[in-house]
Amino acid sequence: MGNLLALAAAAFCYVATETMPIGILTLIAGDLGVSPPAAGLLISGYAVTVAVITIPLTFATRNVPRRRLMIVLLAVLVLGNLLSALAFSYGVLLAARLLAALSQAIFWAVVAPVVAAMFDVSVRGRVSAVVFAGASLGPMLGVPAGTWIGQQFGWRAAFLALAVPSLAALAALIVGMPDVEVGATHAATGTSPDRRRYAILVAVTTLSVAGLYTAFTYTEVFLTQAAGFAAAALAPLLLARGIADFGGIAAGGWAADRWQRGSVAGAVAVLAAALIGMYLAVDDRAATVVLLAVTGFAIGALTPALQNRVLEVAPGGTDMASAGNSVAFNVGIAAGSLLGAAVLDSQGARVTTLAGGLLALAALALFLAEPLLTGRTPEVIRR
Repeated sequence: MGNLLALAAAAFCYVATETMPIGILTLIAGDLGVSPPAAGLLISGYAVTVAVITIPLTFATRNVPRRRLMIVLLAVLVLGNLLSALAFSYGVLLAARLLAALSQAIFWAVVAPVVAAMFDVSVRGRVSAVVFAGASLGPMLGVPAGTWIGQQFGWRAAFLALAVPSLAALAALIVGMPDVEVGATHAATGTSPDRRRYAILVAVTTLSVAGLYTAFTYTEVFLTQAAGFAAAALAPLLLARGIADFGGIAAGGWAADRWQRGSVAGAVAVLAAALIGMYLAVDDRAATVVLLAVTGFAIGALTPALQNRVLEVAPGGTDMASAGNSVAFNVGIAAGSLLGAAVLDSQGARVTTLAGGLLALAALALFLAEPLLTGRTPEVIRR
């Protein structure tokens, strides 16, 4: 269990590292003499790097022992955060961020198979959920804490502070992580390998995440302009959504171990209903608050459900299959953000939720059509 918590802490550090500049962007821009859009590349460049290099780097490291690989990845993350704190120019800071992104790209591809290999197949949804719970705490706790530290002590202190839990997670893995031979366990390949089911799952991931981010990227605008909330209400509303996301991860991990297809379909259906509900109930503030929280719960539940499904239908090695799904997740984020921007400009903030909900409905329809598209009867998995 200690190793599982160390990997969950590592997941927290990776997500916090990726999102840290959100709250200190103007501080960085002002200190390094660059424009806010240029500083924004510290976030978008990070995400694009992860999306582009995940598969080639995962392939290149496929034969590296997993204990050694995880330790090296965490060491690179620590180094990336330390270099960020010491950066004397924008170029150095961007390079340090991209170094951390290289580490993150491999981490998200291999961590799920590694965690699954450490436990029995009957609980892999729940143990994966522990890792993803750590990840969900990144934006929920890491960004607000980093923002406060940056405001009080300077933006460099925020990255320096983040290096501390990264170093602690690294030390825990060095001391306690066993040699994990994923290839000798049930986690090496899919339990029921199927190339067509995997391809459909990747498309479902892309569509559902794009649906979420079509709306979520512009949540601030939706809440203040369409729903009429005061700016002061944003922080508690987003905190409530983050807490619901955390609860959804726990629920999704539990459900994925009992009803694998149902856990995916149910989470996507709830996401679609909540987004469309936000469009319909925009004038009802109480309903909007509840539905916003439900979107967090839905994506939280969907994350471990999708990963568990990857481990079920992966047509080859689970590390490469996880890498492919990680890329799909990042493509969904980028595509959803771009679509949301277009909808916002042409139709207004309210319609971003409708557009996102329709994309989620398309993901649900595709997933439910899987038996027809593959010619295979839906498996009734539950252990």
